[in-house]
Parts: sequence; structure tokens; C-alpha cells
Amino acid sequence: MKNALPVNANDCVIQIEHELSSHDLFYGHGTDNSWSEAQWLLTSVLTSDGVEKITAQTCITAPQMSRINELLAKRINDKVPLAYLLQEAWFAGYCFYVDERALVPRSPIAELINHSFEPLLKEAPETILDLCCGSGCIGLACALAFPESRVILADISTQALAVAEINIKRFGLEERVSVRHSDLYQQITENFDLIVSNPPYVPQDEYLALPHEYLAEPALGLVSEQQGLGIPVKILKETGAHLRDKGLLILETGYTWPDLQKALPQVPFLWLDFEEGGEGVAAINSTQLHEHFQNKN
Repeated sequence: MKNALPVNANDCVIQIEHELSSHDLFYGHGTDNSWSEAQWLLTSVLTSDGVEKITAQTCITAPQMSRINELLAKRINDKVPLAYLLQEAWFAGYCFYVDERALVPRSPIAELINHSFEPLLKEAPETILDLCCGSGCIGLACALAFPESRVILADISTQALAVAEINIKRFGLEERVSVRHSDLYQQITENFDLIVSNPPYVPQDEYLALPHEYLAEPALGLVSEQQGLGIPVKILKETGAHLRDKGLLILETGYTWPDLQKALPQVPFLWLDFEEGGEGVAAINSTQLHEHFQNKN
């Protein structure tokens, strides 16, 4: 991006947006359009450079412009999600650290957390499990929403758990939040009031056809066997044994939710609606899980 300095923030974001929209890029990792991504890129660069108040007339310095151009080139040429380039992602109102070891946070579950899972939960959960936690954003946002809770972040990926540990320290939650290396429930012995899971649910053939930006993410966090249903079904079968009485499972299966409903027509999934967009998130309580899956594994 060529600029004649000085340039202000308003002109700069317009130029960034023009560059982004002029190339074949996909937006789905924190934004859904080039304008929002341009604003995010500029704001992140200025904030990291110590600019506390950004206005349309904020002057962009030569070093800042150099950094913007560097990031913009990588975004355009390598099609890397901006979240990885900035090593940050916003979720439920909080800025999390993220890199290529974990998926970029983008779950509609954030909306549930911001509303304290009302009216699904009658009282604040004391114990919470974030299963397939990735960066830990869901479990940590839950810990922040329920300050008396204790939370376990579990994942099969030690690399993702390393990112989660960075975020635990980022929010100063070492006393209430811990990580657990576990293939689903294999290393989980506790019972919980709330289990939240955004597991892999993308079929292998569909994964290979995804935009390049998704291929930059770890396939382990995206792909599930049995046309995307293998891991979600296994979670449903095993969760009842790890929920307390009146416990609740929140399970995200994204766009594969009609296939899951068709595969398990007898299960009374409560598919949730979201004001801020998103689909494929179900709520199911411990009683329902025991009724439909206990002793049927």
C-alpha cells in the first residue's frame, strides 16, 4: 500500500480496505467483511504502538505505516487469517491471544456467555468444563462471567493447551482455571454443572474444499470422522457420566446440526437462536442425556 505521509487514520483505513477488497480473500475469523478487518488491523497496530485514543484524524507515523504494510502483504499474499498475524482475537468482549496452534475464536456461544446462559441455567455453575477448548476462550469467558466458578480447559492438542495457558495467565485466572490434556473424557474424572464444547465437526472432504484461510488452522480442531458427526456423537454419549444433577451440556455443531438431528431423531435437542448470528448450538440437560445415552454407549 503506497502512501504519502502524513496520513490520518480515516484515510489509512480506507486505503487498507481498498487493498483487501481488491484481492480474493475470505473473511470468517473475527470479521465478515473487508471494512471491519481494515479497522481491526489499523486499531491493533496503533494500540500496540501505545496510541491510547484513536480518532479519524490520528496521524499515522512512518513506522506504523511500515508495520501496516507488512501485515497487509502477509494477509493478501499468504491468505493468513488476520487474527494469527496480530496474535489476537476478540471473543465475548475480551481480547485473547491466539496463534496457529489453535483455532481462531468465533463461536456464537459468546452470546450465551454474555447473557450468563439465561434462561438455560437457573443458578450460577460452580464447576465448568470447556471440552475441546482450543485457545481456551470459551472456558475463560465462562470463568469471567461466573467469578465463583472453577474451570477445566481440556483438549487433545498439547499445542492448543499451550495457547490456553497463555490466556489463563493473560487474565490472571491461574487459581480458578486449569488445563487438562485429554482425548475427550479419557482423562476427565470430575463431574460438572456446565459442560461447553465446540468440537471438530467438519467432514474431511468438505475441509479440503474450505477457503485457504481455514487451511491455515490446525485440522485437528476442525475435522471429524463420520461426515463430521463422529466426535459430537461421542460427546453426547459420554457427557451424562460427567454432569451433576441438573447439569447442562452446550454443544456446537455448526452447519452440520441438521445431520446430527437426523441421525439422532429421538434426542430432544434444544437448538438455540442467536441475535448476533450463528447456528448449530444445542442445549441438553443431564436428565435427557441419561435417558437417551446412558447404558447405550
